[in-house]
Amino acid sequence: MLTLLPLSMQELSKEGILDELSIDRLLITGFMPELYRKGTRKAAVYYRDYLNTYVEKDLREMLEIRNLDRFLRFLTLLAGRVGQVVNLSSMSGEVGVSSTTLSDWLSVLELSYIVYKLRPYFSNVAKRQIKSPKIYFTEIGLASYLLGIETENQANRDPLRGNLFENLIVGEVLKSKLNQHQDPNIYYLRTAKGVEEDLIVRREEFLYPFEIKTSMTPNKSFSKNLIHFENTEENAKKPRIIYAGQSYPKFNGVEYVNFKESNKYLTD
Repeated sequence: MLTLLPLSMQELSKEGILDELSIDRLLITGFMPELYRKGTRKAAVYYRDYLNTYVEKDLREMLEIRNLDRFLRFLTLLAGRVGQVVNLSSMSGEVGVSSTTLSDWLSVLELSYIVYKLRPYFSNVAKRQIKSPKIYFTEIGLASYLLGIETENQANRDPLRGNLFENLIVGEVLKSKLNQHQDPNIYYLRTAKGVEEDLIVRREEFLYPFEIKTSMTPNKSFSKNLIHFENTEENAKKPRIIYAGQSYPKFNGVEYVNFKESNKYLTD
């Protein structure tokens, strides 16, 4: 059984395409194969057609949705909350349906690989299942389209740029794991004391923490939570920051990795 998500940055790199793509170009184009063929549709047109043919038809039949406008409103609201813990109770008022209905819709969106739930890390497995996950789109281009972001200039100025970039990286980890026939085993961390980690990758008994930043320059504040996590979690190792700048073996106690080189660090 193979789970095939859109293209990965590693695949684009092997074809010699990745180097010429900026963060903002990746955010609006996404990773659908057709969008990297010559003479294809523009990304906005592609994702509009994608919604029409897949979301509005296939998912509508699966969910027996009577009011498609409300479902699309929910999907758009989710795009505005990428990388965030979603409160379905508060969203029910915005959408106009019950939180139970939204939960059903979200489950089908996950089963249909439209969204991915990143669960919080707890050593207690049961807690991981009941605590609120963060929501990410498996295709970042679709999320950008739903937000009305169609140009690199828009993407660069959008207040959700950091969240979308985080979504891009989480998506890359998911693809990398699935492409190797592995369970994802990826999480986020948020403690009552305010310690947060954007991403934790578990391999065997070890925990590899990552911070994800759109910055192009290292900053001492970026490593604070990583170092704290490494010092407090016995099995934590190799804290890293994935960002838009040059890779550094060590800066203020942590490794900095350019996002286009991140794949080898996310799986090794």
